[in-house]
Amino acid sequence: MSDKRLLAAPRLEIGSSSSRKIRREKLVPGIVYSKGQETKHVRVDKIDFVKVFRIVGTSSLMELEVDGEILPVIVKSVQRDPVKGDVIHIDFQKLDMKQKIKITVPVYLQHRDSIKIQPSVLMQMLDTIEIECLPGDIPESVGIDVSGMDFDTPLYVKDLDIVDEENVEVLTDMESIICTLNEPTMEEEEEDEEEDIDATSVPVVGEEEEEE
Repeated sequence: MSDKRLLAAPRLEIGSSSSRKIRREKLVPGIVYSKGQETKHVRVDKIDFVKVFRIVGTSSLMELEVDGEILPVIVKSVQRDPVKGDVIHIDFQKLDMKQKIKITVPVYLQHRDSIKIQPSVLMQMLDTIEIECLPGDIPESVGIDVSGMDFDTPLYVKDLDIVDEENVEVLTDMESIICTLNEPTMEEEEEDEEEDIDATSVPVVGEEEEEE
């Protein structure tokens, strides 16, 4: 079974009381909607959903299996308990694999621990970009290598490899800055120096009095 497939069961009863009963059974109520089609009410195992959601998030295609039918969906929204943080409701959007979709995908800064210019401070200005493509062409991730950056040249959306993909159209402004590399300020340098101080070299209160 694919790690992006989630088993769901039809939910015959709807309403607040039914949802509470489902949650007591460690299940999560949800809906599957699609343009021009009737909304499906489903329930899924909470633990199984969390495992799949960690992989797909809200920007990757997943498979929802309902009564033996495999539905291509994305997680449109997740409601959580404001106190416990538990997932209490899920909205799935069924996709037409032949119909393009606009979707927001995260941008990852790759090799940020291998930046050649040190000391330096990396600032990410743009966490996501909007793209349009067929569901089957939604990228697993959008990354950009920051190891060779310098202080004078930011990285822009136009520098992403995905811009050259024929099957994906980037809708975000190409001149939007993704990240910059800056020289550390005096305060940041002082903080780094303080962190490097050996704890054994700091005098302990009371030691001098005992020596006297």
